[in-house]
Amino acid sequence: MTNDKNETQSHFRSIPIEVYREKFHAGDHTLVDVREYEEWVMGRIPGAIHIPLNDLPDHLTKIPQDKPVVVVCASGVRSLYGSEFLLQQGYPEVYNLEDGTHGWAMRRLPIER
Repeated sequence: MTNDKNETQSHFRSIPIEVYREKFHAGDHTLVDVREYEEWVMGRIPGAIHIPLNDLPDHLTKIPQDKPVVVVCASGVRSLYGSEFLLQQGYPEVYNLEDGTHGWAMRRLPIER
């Protein structure tokens, strides 16, 4: 039997890029890029804020808790760890962006530099 209270307190899901683009729009969520600086400057998804994974604990005030948070990295692994960390910190709605910025670029979607 599952504990329904815990399931309703927080929401986590890995989502494909296509679902992200359909579901989220500018201003209705926070997109957090957890890659290292060297990766960030090479190109990023428009609208993302940059907080390297290891720096997340020190920069939680930059991530509002009152709207969904989507976490992205290069391929979806570090962002999964970042998503789990945010859930542990009480963020109620967190998504991991599958395929990361590499998948974004492979689909020829806009990249900021």
